[in-house]
Amino acid sequence: MHQEITNETSLLKLVENAIRKAWEREAFTDYGTNESYTYHDVAREIKQMHIAFELAGLQKGDRIALCDKNSSRWAISFLSILTYGAVAVPILYDFSGEQIDNIFAHSEAKLMICSKSVYDRSRNIDRQCMVNISTFRSFPGVSPALCAFADAEKVMAERYPEGIRKEDISFESENPEDMALLSYTSGSTGKSKGVMLPYRSLWSNVLFADERLGIGFFSRILSLLPMAHMYGFSFEFMYEVCLGCHIHYLTKVPSPNIILEALAKVRPAIIIAVPLIIEKVVKGRIFPMLQKRKIRHILKMPILRELVYRAIRKRLINAFGGEFYEIIIGGASFSREVEEFLKRIKFPFTVGYGMTECGPIICYEDWKKFAIGSCGKEVPRMEVKIQSKDPESIPGEIICRGTNVMLGYYKNEEATREAIDADGWLHTGDLATIDSEGNVFIRGRKKNMILGASGQNIYPEEIEDKIMALALVDECLVVQRGEKLTALMYVSDTTLEQHGMTRDMYNASLEQYRRRINANLPRFATLSSMESRTKEFEKTPKKNIKRFLYE
Repeated sequence: MHQEITNETSLLKLVENAIRKAWEREAFTDYGTNESYTYHDVAREIKQMHIAFELAGLQKGDRIALCDKNSSRWAISFLSILTYGAVAVPILYDFSGEQIDNIFAHSEAKLMICSKSVYDRSRNIDRQCMVNISTFRSFPGVSPALCAFADAEKVMAERYPEGIRKEDISFESENPEDMALLSYTSGSTGKSKGVMLPYRSLWSNVLFADERLGIGFFSRILSLLPMAHMYGFSFEFMYEVCLGCHIHYLTKVPSPNIILEALAKVRPAIIIAVPLIIEKVVKGRIFPMLQKRKIRHILKMPILRELVYRAIRKRLINAFGGEFYEIIIGGASFSREVEEFLKRIKFPFTVGYGMTECGPIICYEDWKKFAIGSCGKEVPRMEVKIQSKDPESIPGEIICRGTNVMLGYYKNEEATREAIDADGWLHTGDLATIDSEGNVFIRGRKKNMILGASGQNIYPEEIEDKIMALALVDECLVVQRGEKLTALMYVSDTTLEQHGMTRDMYNASLEQYRRRINANLPRFATLSSMESRTKEFEKTPKKNIKRFLYE
């Protein structure tokens, strides 16, 4: 593993050093378009935006909201906000107009940099505070939103008549405890909260990546996750910027076909993904092949089975670009069936664990040491404990403290006190066990835990995992109705067609699935019924099902 940046203690100096070192190299490219920027271009854009902020009267510490799909312009906007000393408020593009308006108001932001789509969705944000991310100008039909953005180009030419040079790029080192970013959670359990992340948290996450992932300067990266979410932000953007990497942004809806096409062309050095992306590829392309009679017969013979596994592993690695060190999966629960298969064929993947409140990383382990079913071990500068009288056997809440932990929730002292105790431990709300080697095994969400009729603790995620392994299903959710458990199941027409089934045939098989799954569950956690759905569950931008809508 490379370790390129571990001696620098300032996040802003890491950015400054990377821009200088990668000056004429490609920085950001919108995949499939002609939109591309070198680090020299990025430096010039940052300087011009700083001038616009200055002319607009914006001060260090002022909040500036940013809302759009991933793009080179999003990246430039964020770096401009960060290096100016303002507080970035990245808003998930998938939020509704009402949510966007509420976050802008709650954050007390003074400016919104956004796309035309967000501008059209918004109803309550003052149009004079909205700047078009595509042009850094006011939107058509609106008097100049902060005339400073129109004037900045002229002032830029006056200040730098010969253009920007490397020596012109100098960012003041930050106070590690100052808020750098105000991130609003995606709300899988209800209303989102504003997480105040200090510079130290962003720096520590970048440092972790350099210590453990170490992809080296000037690598290629494909950004698959929303940069307004901390998982994609930290490990597909912030870390890579500090290494002068060339980041490619998907500009289309990231379907499996588009993702695989882009991976093959970009050939990234590392891949950060949510489970859904990997599961769709494996379940849609690999598992159907393994069901063929000839392949099933071959898999019964150990020597031939290893040859098949080796061929599948090579095929999968090539499908994901062929040049990555590992795929890091996180953000939601991972199908145990897919996980066990990938481990069996020795595919280079690992599963991490984190949350917005830690910017996000809490647990991780390299793929070569990763324990199946776990989410890794505590990362440097973080302590992790399980609140249980027997942490190896009885699930308890994960608590953690360290450099990555947030300052608190913005304008919500009560929620902050509930989350961070007097000793600085952050209570995650997730339940887990931990083995003697420090591997953490997620068992479910504390809020999701169901109390059985006889007082037993039932973790719906564990039942859902068995359903995903034993039944034909794309998505499922276990809910409590009275004292009984019901599984809500969704399977797509495409999946049914791949298995030669009609929806009527599928519905007729639900009782058979229920019996098979109950045979693998303790009596107090058995399912009383299964219900088939024809529509996908509503999800957060992180692709977690919004459980609170179905309880």
